[in-house]
Amino acid sequence: MALTFQYHPDILERFPDLTGGVILGRGLRNAPSPDALRSTCTAEQTATIARIGTRQLSELPTLAGWRAAFRAFGVDPTQYRSAAESLLRRLTKKGDIPSINTLVDIGNLVSIRYGLPVAVFDVAHLQGAITVHFASGSERFTPLGESTVEHPEVGEVVFSDENKLVVARRWCWRQSDESAACDTTTDAVITVEAQHKGGRKTVESAVNDLLDLLKQYAGGEFAFGILDHTQPKISS
Repeated sequence: MALTFQYHPDILERFPDLTGGVILGRGLRNAPSPDALRSTCTAEQTATIARIGTRQLSELPTLAGWRAAFRAFGVDPTQYRSAAESLLRRLTKKGDIPSINTLVDIGNLVSIRYGLPVAVFDVAHLQGAITVHFASGSERFTPLGESTVEHPEVGEVVFSDENKLVVARRWCWRQSDESAACDTTTDAVITVEAQHKGGRKTVESAVNDLLDLLKQYAGGEFAFGILDHTQPKISS
């Protein structure tokens, strides 16, 4: 099955500062994180807490960019926080982020390092391309760990496949149950996105770190690219 990720033209028109780093991975190995990865995650968490210090998370340019993006499609970013802000909020308040599995831990490590949302989507239950677009309201979403199907609000930014199965609501707020990385995940689409000016360099660095960690701990084969209004799509 071909792996494709793309931005709808309407999204790129509304969000001119958007940069998306996308990795298409095949033949991955996912399992509980080995000790070496867990140690690296712990060290990164300690370094991130020290780097943030006493600053408010809203002062970080990467998170401020996402707050502005949420407001632009009608969402209160203090009620629905971006995945990166939620992760950093937990870290700075509770002091740690629990280990989930290899792929999720790698994503979380890079997310807190750069202050950007990182998502790992298992594609086993998806059909065709994943497209980032404004919702019509007819799409279907099942929250992580639940079975009740929801429908996004009209105009909300979602990621969905060609069968209107939503894999992420409110852009980078919450992922779907069907797309969560688990022990059986072998093929995945991995994204890291920025909404602040000058975000391309940050995304490029984050993608390089993701690739290094994936190759070290998950194996597999990868295609990757940096998407924006000049290159809105990647396939493998």
